[in-house]
Amino acid sequence: MGVVEILGAAIWFILPAYVANATPVVFGGGRPIDGGRKFSDGRSVFGPGKTIRGFLVGLIAGSVFGVIQGLATGNCTLGAVGFLLSLGALVGDLFGSFVKRRLNVPRGGAAPVLDQLGFAIFAIILASPLTFPGWAVTATVLIITIPIHLATNLGGYLLKLKDRPY
Repeated sequence: MGVVEILGAAIWFILPAYVANATPVVFGGGRPIDGGRKFSDGRSVFGPGKTIRGFLVGLIAGSVFGVIQGLATGNCTLGAVGFLLSLGALVGDLFGSFVKRRLNVPRGGAAPVLDQLGFAIFAIILASPLTFPGWAVTATVLIITIPIHLATNLGGYLLKLKDRPY
């Protein structure tokens, strides 16, 4: 596989996770997943920005995107892969929020690398029982995710969907 094919395969593979990760920014809000509870350290478990609606909408949007990929290619397993990638992305994002709260990083505060790659790593891990795209595609996903994540967050900031550009 050449560089262009690897890049295309990486984007195609991870798209449901990207959709799941971005959707809550637009359609989130509502009741926090942690219900406002505090962890043993006295800080919130995830924080008010991680909501039930955001999680569910992200999971549905990413999963639907996986189904669309499956319909477009005739590969019926892509619906299940899309679900696992979406679930992994959202769980990875929750994990990142949990870690940030433990490190006393305020809501919306930056945690370089964790913010950009946590969701993608969890997505790949959760999807791996059904499919593993190979090491070249996986490495490409991780490399391209950093600038794509930063660019989409900047776009969300410019569109007034996010409070911070990172």
